Amino acid sequence: MTETFLDRLPPAGEPLPLHGMPEGYSALKVAEAAMTRRTAGPILWVLRDDRHLAATEAVLRTLRPDIGLATFPAWDCLPFDRVSPNPAVSGRRLTALVRLADTSPDIVLTTVNAVIQRVPPRRTFAGARMGLAVGSVARHDVLIDRLMGWGYRRTGTVMEAGEFAARGSLLDVFPAGAAHPARLDFFGDDVDSIRVFDPMSQRTSGTLEALEILPFSEVPFDESGRDRFCDGYRRTFGAVRDHDPLFEAVSGGVPYPGMEHWLPLFHDSMETLLDHVQPAAVLVEHDFSDQVDERWELIGEYAAARRAGTRPSAGVPTYKPLDPERLYLPPEELRARIGTCPGGVLIPFGGPPETVDAGGRAGRNFAGEGHRGPDAVFEAVAAFALDQRSAGRVVAINCQSTASRARLVPLLRRHGLPGASTARTWGDVTAAAPAEVPVMVGPFRTGFHSAETVVITEDDVFGPRAHRPAAPRRRADEALRLATALTSGDFVVHVDHGIGRYEGLETVDADGAPHDCLRIVYRSGDRLFVPVEVIDLVSRYGNTESDRAPTLDKLGGSGWALRRDRVRKRVAEMAHDLIRLAAERSERRVSAIRADDDSYAAFCAAFPHDETDDQLETIREIEGDLASERPMDRLVCGDVGFGKTEVALRAAHAVAGAGQQVAVVVPTTLLARQHYETFSSRFDGTGISVAQLSRLTPGSQRSDLRRRLADGSLGIVVGTHALLADRIRFANLGLLVVDEEQHFGVAQKERLKTLRAQVHVLTLTATPIPRTLHMALTGVRDLSLISTPPVDRLAIRTYVTPFDPVVIAEAIRRERARGGQVFCVVPRIRMLDAAERELQQLAPDAVIATAHGRMGTAALEDVMTRFYDQRIDILVSTSIIESGLDIAGANTLIVMHADRFGLSQLYQLRGRIGRRHTRGYAYFTLASARAMTENATKRLQVLQNLDGLGAGFTLASHDLDIRGAGNLLGADQSGHIREVGAELYQQLLREAVEALRSGAPELTDTDSWAPQVRIRVPSLIPDDYVADLGVRLTLYRRLAALRDDEELTAFGDELEDRFGDLPEETRNLLRVMAIRLRCRRSGIERLTAGGGGLTATFRRGRAAAPEALLDWVARTPEAAVLDPASIRVRAEWIGARKILGGTFRVADEIARLTDEGEAGGERVD
Repeated sequence: MTETFLDRLPPAGEPLPLHGMPEGYSALKVAEAAMTRRTAGPILWVLRDDRHLAATEAVLRTLRPDIGLATFPAWDCLPFDRVSPNPAVSGRRLTALVRLADTSPDIVLTTVNAVIQRVPPRRTFAGARMGLAVGSVARHDVLIDRLMGWGYRRTGTVMEAGEFAARGSLLDVFPAGAAHPARLDFFGDDVDSIRVFDPMSQRTSGTLEALEILPFSEVPFDESGRDRFCDGYRRTFGAVRDHDPLFEAVSGGVPYPGMEHWLPLFHDSMETLLDHVQPAAVLVEHDFSDQVDERWELIGEYAAARRAGTRPSAGVPTYKPLDPERLYLPPEELRARIGTCPGGVLIPFGGPPETVDAGGRAGRNFAGEGHRGPDAVFEAVAAFALDQRSAGRVVAINCQSTASRARLVPLLRRHGLPGASTARTWGDVTAAAPAEVPVMVGPFRTGFHSAETVVITEDDVFGPRAHRPAAPRRRADEALRLATALTSGDFVVHVDHGIGRYEGLETVDADGAPHDCLRIVYRSGDRLFVPVEVIDLVSRYGNTESDRAPTLDKLGGSGWALRRDRVRKRVAEMAHDLIRLAAERSERRVSAIRADDDSYAAFCAAFPHDETDDQLETIREIEGDLASERPMDRLVCGDVGFGKTEVALRAAHAVAGAGQQVAVVVPTTLLARQHYETFSSRFDGTGISVAQLSRLTPGSQRSDLRRRLADGSLGIVVGTHALLADRIRFANLGLLVVDEEQHFGVAQKERLKTLRAQVHVLTLTATPIPRTLHMALTGVRDLSLISTPPVDRLAIRTYVTPFDPVVIAEAIRRERARGGQVFCVVPRIRMLDAAERELQQLAPDAVIATAHGRMGTAALEDVMTRFYDQRIDILVSTSIIESGLDIAGANTLIVMHADRFGLSQLYQLRGRIGRRHTRGYAYFTLASARAMTENATKRLQVLQNLDGLGAGFTLASHDLDIRGAGNLLGADQSGHIREVGAELYQQLLREAVEALRSGAPELTDTDSWAPQVRIRVPSLIPDDYVADLGVRLTLYRRLAALRDDEELTAFGDELEDRFGDLPEETRNLLRVMAIRLRCRRSGIERLTAGGGGLTATFRRGRAAAPEALLDWVARTPEAAVLDPASIRVRAEWIGARKILGGTFRVADEIARLTDEGEAGGERVD
């Protein structure tokens, strides 16, 4: 057996220092050692934190895909917290514990915070697996009890790991450690089928022969586990006398948030992770001992704070913490336990000759070569790589993405490294021919070199870059349909009756058959029942900036129709202007700019992040605009930190590199300063000059700057609206970048309008644009959405909890300890002072300031500047603060009274933190958990559970924010949007644009009508088929939006897939919708049918194809009568099936005749 460093470790006692183990190289050596000694037991590697654990796991899997690897992360909540660990973290921990109970992996990765915490005994997880196979027998009720006891949460719709849902013969479950949830279909107690499904769309995507389910929580929540907890709780804290929500919930069989922090009470005894692993060796980082002492000290502080705050406060229940030693290992106990195993301390740098040195050293930094010119860096990398390759070493150049590799390989080939080639795996690297230098996409964060191996990373070439192993992004659209679904109390707009308030779904007996209807209340309490078959006539009103609710319309009054028609006319005028401007702009010509030279490629390669797909698409669109010889006028919409500035930087480089000038105009001095710092940093060493002009620019510098702009010696200028003054003259302005244009005044906007006719214009905004509005403007306004965050951003830890002084004080302390700042947001200006006092008590030495939208411009900018400069520790504000600002140091967000904010607002607020490579923490606090409505609770839970990085801006784009639409279309349009609601306004705009672009002579209401179909058969989705009201309502809305038979068939298949065999009432509903589709094609406005036949009334009082219909009436076997406005068919249809079949046959025939008449030019409109 080949000797490794493991053979030199002492069998027990003090761990041996192992020098020459820098990051990356240490993973290579540990993998080699583990694979050499596979039978000796696993290596337990204790890393510093979760970030290092994720990075090390990614490197190990890249180096040795066949290695047996288990990861055991720490809980992602505070010690003695009120919230539970994240379900994904719990799932990973349980997967590891069950695996360790049965098998022995090669390496177990964990962290200091995880290894210091006690875990349930090993025997708890031995054989804790439940195997289900097609054809096996499993009683439904026993299976559900097992899932509940193992910590799975019962929900209406399974979307997250650790959830299950039971619906009739179907059971959906998302097992611990599984990549996808599974849907089990039972026939009695037999497992009939097992299918994998997409948690977003809920559609199945494959089949399985068998499924393994593991426990999901360290808390055994079966009856015996709950009994142990109750006995232990009484022994520890005494008899339970007053209201104790934790005890009441657990004893009643209801999971309680944060109950994991009393984990020892659920078990007879506790063990350590080392008892589970039984390692052949324990490896720790060089600062392990300090990390353990620091963690233990913090655990003690948390416990002391809880004990000091045991008296209950308003809305916050009493917290009774366990003694720390019961849940955590004191440092001396942990060190003694590790001392029973062979141990090593990994030290990244070399040591004295007498020490054990593995021979690795940190990689060479090439970024400093940049001072010799933009090509010098690539020449130095090429020369070094060739030298190392000629010495016989394995050389790899590591890129973070395929996009960065695609840029770097040609640059290296042109600068002295013709052998630069692409490699897919580490195996390709080690097998490369001597003349090749492989470039791979891999997880190495820093380079290293040894006698055998050299790795060069992008950090070594371009300087420090942000890193994060790219996690798969979840598609949020389907989940957000649920999050933004109608809920009782929402304001809605009926296209014929106006603004009302939705009160819920009600089953109404109409014509002797049950139908589900929306109940909408109008002024004076009048109620309207809208059948779900025409739910598309109802739209959400949308969100407003103010607290004032919209005025309800009077049912049957004339005010709504007048208001709607007035807005329709104004929208048509605006659409006409937009199309005219687009046409005029397409006729103008400017010189083409092509961004394809080496300097542009090097500038792009120096971007310290990996581009998102949205960013790359936007960049390609802008490059196409610049090369088209037409003046660009593109709006780029994306949240703060999503990469809009980088898009502007590349456009600026392309234009300035072509010898033209660039002006970047922003609304505030602080934003100008922020952009100037970014532009100066990125353009350093490119030979393109950058300057700043704002009210803070001294007079002497202003004069010089104006001169340089006029003579063309200044390439890029960043400034406020001062750049738009008449005294400013450009020698050759080629590109104008405008950030947050809606904040400019009328005069500045007029000046911008003038410039738009002459140069390329790129406008940036952080205000979300509703996706429907984006689609309505396709081809009229060039618009790019950057709706996905950078792949290297850490997910924001989100907590929803009653306001707890201990938790908030700790959040502030932790943020300030890492040199950061805190945002605190309240919903009302009048709450600012109270919030400031509260926080000052929790953090007496912190500098706190307040900000809100009614402050004067100068005062607000002064506060924000001081916060930006880190002279303020905590900023207490309302939600309407500088939206475009990127405050990199503020990474903790506290929202008070979170239930008073809209879901979109909360997502946008959360997007203000967690940028760069710093973990963000968001605390959505409530005055009292008991005061929350069910809807508010549901929305906040969605917020906590959805992926905070993928969903936020998508949600804001789904959510109908009136402010967002107004900012895009102009302030005057905001008033029109408020008159008819955001969703209907966008529909009117889409219709206007389509009518004008198709050359229609006048605006029609082609899309804003829906056939009314009344058939005397039961047609609905029963609540015992789809129990969740929100899901049912979402299904109804989707059903009403279907446009053809193919979509309708797919919808029916989806229902069967998700909920089981269709009930008769639901089959009837799908048939009714198929009839409704034909009515729309035929221009039938109203159709009623029953056992005696049907009557159909045509839209606008006439049939679309009268001659063909007359001929059909003469031939039809039923007795039919046609007059100009309607058709009546007399028949004897007995039973629902005959009624639906006969009605469908007649509607289908009329639709066919209408289509033929339209094709032949007969249609009458």
